[in-house]
Amino acid sequence: MDMTLILMAGLAFVVVAGLGLVFAGAGSGSGKTAKRVQAVAKKGRGPLKASTARSSANDAVLVRRKQLQAALQEQEKKRRAAMFDAEARLREAGLTLDVKKFWLMSAVLAVVVTLLVLVMVGLSLPVSLMAGFVAGAGLPLWVVGFLAKRRNAKFGLAFADAVDIIVRGLRSGLPLHDCLKVIGKESPEPLAGEFRRLVENLSMGMTLEQGLEKMFERLPAPELRFFSIVLNIQQKTGGNLGEALGNLSSVLRGRRMLREKIKALSSEAVASAAVIGCMPPGVAALLSVVNPRYLTVMFTDPRGHLLLAAGAVIMGFGTMVMRKMINFKF
Repeated sequence: MDMTLILMAGLAFVVVAGLGLVFAGAGSGSGKTAKRVQAVAKKGRGPLKASTARSSANDAVLVRRKQLQAALQEQEKKRRAAMFDAEARLREAGLTLDVKKFWLMSAVLAVVVTLLVLVMVGLSLPVSLMAGFVAGAGLPLWVVGFLAKRRNAKFGLAFADAVDIIVRGLRSGLPLHDCLKVIGKESPEPLAGEFRRLVENLSMGMTLEQGLEKMFERLPAPELRFFSIVLNIQQKTGGNLGEALGNLSSVLRGRRMLREKIKALSSEAVASAAVIGCMPPGVAALLSVVNPRYLTVMFTDPRGHLLLAAGAVIMGFGTMVMRKMINFKF
């Protein structure tokens, strides 16, 4: 009897302990399951947030790219329009001459050259008028274009260093206005003069975008165009200006290296084009020295005038084609 009670008590204890272990295991399993579900949910929300952040960043990049493309197209239209404007070309060359005085001086030069060729050289009136037109309309514009191209080259050569000055100033805590002042004091001309005028315009109340637009009208260099676009986009969208200008400086130096490399590789073609272009007038000049009467009929006979005009047109067309073949834009 006693053994039966002891066995029954032991069995009851085992049953109760087993039920407790079962219920405890079920509770811990449900807790672990809940924790696993929460962990999976968190992991699912993480990639969702990351994908949302990536999509927003891509949208911002697309917006900046569209703004940059629109600004480049607008400024390219202005540059092409300025190529046929004598006043804009005079500003680009850094000359303070009035456009009316420029055309008056060109007309006087044309009249003087026409009279010299007609009276002193003794050529016919059509040839003299052609020489006067070339001297009055072509030569002054060529000189202004040469000065403008040389000024743009000087500006582009020193502009990357100026951007580096701005980057170092911004990283050291200086405001952008003070960095522009430093460029106006330390940089060579024409960079220093243009930035001094920009600082003066900003001091008079002009916005940075307006000041850079005026500066681009005076000096339509591609480096300045990139600089103004970077500043305008940074003001509208925000971001690290020092990093953006640092990237711009690297791009400008890379463009300059590429320009020098292409110039070296195309020097042979440029020399060949120059020799071919100078050969016909050079041969004519040598024949005039050796035998002056040999080419006189070309300038006295009306048929010779037609041949000279046709030769000039053909030479001009050939020179233009060669220029297109050896001219590389950056």
